[in-house]
Amino acid sequence: MRTVNKKAIILLACLTSALFLPACTDWKKKYKALNVEHENLKGLLERETAEKGQLTAEVSQNRQTIEELQKQIAERKQTAAQASGFGEGYDVALNSKEGTVTVTVSDKILFDPGKATLKKSSSTELDHITSVLQSKYSGRQIDVVGHTDSDPIKKSPWKDNMQLSTERANVVVRYLVEHGVPQSNIRAIGRGESQPVASNSTASGKAKNRRVEIVVHMR
Repeated sequence: MRTVNKKAIILLACLTSALFLPACTDWKKKYKALNVEHENLKGLLERETAEKGQLTAEVSQNRQTIEELQKQIAERKQTAAQASGFGEGYDVALNSKEGTVTVTVSDKILFDPGKATLKKSSSTELDHITSVLQSKYSGRQIDVVGHTDSDPIKKSPWKDNMQLSTERANVVVRYLVEHGVPQSNIRAIGRGESQPVASNSTASGKAKNRRVEIVVHMR
């Protein structure tokens, strides 16, 4: 009887092992697969973290570069204004290739919208420019170039922007001549909207495009 019981116990043990062995093996496979997936996700997270850190560093570096460039541009403008004789506060550009010195004056300083009559307050600006032209650039050829934005003429009496820009340039030339710049050395040019320096799709861009340039030719 005991022998039979031993055999039965052994047989039962074998059957139990046979039943749980596949389940155990299957669990190990699932654990291994989950572990592999975990490692993959961990690696992906580490790569994304590294890429995010690199992107943050690049953004910071680009911001620093932009700030440095803006600083350099501001310093160059300041240096150009001082070297030209017009002084700080004036938008001056030196072009060594063309051999020109250009002073840009916003239309807001000179004219009311759509008008070609000088504001009374513009005399301070123009008197200073006239003084520098006479003392530092005597005998040089000077172009006064009028520019507008791209907005079409509606309520003003001008035919188009070209006519408005030309008349504004003529008005500035008359003022400079009346205050001592030789008429033989100066001429008025109207460019209308043909030479923008900024996008006409924004109000700030249009404001930059409405301008008068006084160009001194050094050769």
